[in-house]
Amino acid sequence: MSPKAKPNNIRVGLVGYGGGFKMGWHHTEQMNPAGVLNVVAVCDVDPKCLCEAREDFGGEILTYSRLDKLLAADVVDMCVVITPHNTHAKLAIQCSRAGKHVVVEKPMCITYNEATKMIQAARENEVMLSIFHNRRWDGDYLAIKQAIADGLLGQIFHIEAYMGGWSKPRKRWRADKKISGGAFYDWGAHYMDWVLGLVPDAKLESVTGFFHQDVVWKNVTNEDQVQALVRFDDGCVADIQMSDVALAARPRWRILGTKGAIEDWNGGSFTVYTRVKGYPAEMDVKYQEGQRPQYYQNIAAHLTRGAELIVKPEQAARAIAVIEYAERSAKQGRTLKPPCP
Repeated sequence: MSPKAKPNNIRVGLVGYGGGFKMGWHHTEQMNPAGVLNVVAVCDVDPKCLCEAREDFGGEILTYSRLDKLLAADVVDMCVVITPHNTHAKLAIQCSRAGKHVVVEKPMCITYNEATKMIQAARENEVMLSIFHNRRWDGDYLAIKQAIADGLLGQIFHIEAYMGGWSKPRKRWRADKKISGGAFYDWGAHYMDWVLGLVPDAKLESVTGFFHQDVVWKNVTNEDQVQALVRFDDGCVADIQMSDVALAARPRWRILGTKGAIEDWNGGSFTVYTRVKGYPAEMDVKYQEGQRPQYYQNIAAHLTRGAELIVKPEQAARAIAVIEYAERSAKQGRTLKPPCP
């Protein structure tokens, strides 16, 4: 995808500002180190959020209550979509068709069909589309990737990724399945992206899902626990699980390879198990320093200098396909083949 040429001042519009975690301001802070990404406009349907944006930017910001008005004003080169999950596809396509580059908060969307339409719209209008998977630059993940790249594990054949505990989902839209997409679409989107990144050259063979709903928490439309077993064409199997009903803990990561293994309990370092001249050996590997602003630095480099886009929309679409087909599998009670390689 070849972006249109842009000067070294990329005007950015935030589509969605308020809500959980002040994500509009968070994106702004993540952009600042790039130097050329400048937030000049905010669009939100909530007047309170627009007021908050004006306060955060000291009044030096354009505000809009309708996206079509923002796009028609032609005051931005790139839009960052930071809205509830079920709106991502529609808004991203609208921005692409207006000739704007687009960054979408994770998850990319709800269905693989939506993802393909988003990619098609960006291609047809010759604009960039990327998904905000900035946690590829988390220190723990960087350290795991480095250990694998250095050959400490050999060929990866088994991956377990887990996040869980015992807590009722909060009442925000993230717990409403019609809006969020389900329990796999929040942190699960990060985990799915991480797992696929550990075996980037392997193709998806099959997905088997196990979903539990109303096991403990009632009056919550998101699932209590979700699990996806993913089989790749190189023989690797990944087990990704998100749970709000787990009273017993398990490692965040357990990765097995032909020469070694990793076990990570999310404590600032992980253990590498290997063998040296036939003797068992263990080593404690510290997490690297996180580098999340690298995401937007790559976006800036891509748009201004033609650097390769690191977080490609096709990669994010694969993660959505696995999540969607895990749920389909759970409902049908059988293993399914996802629609993408």
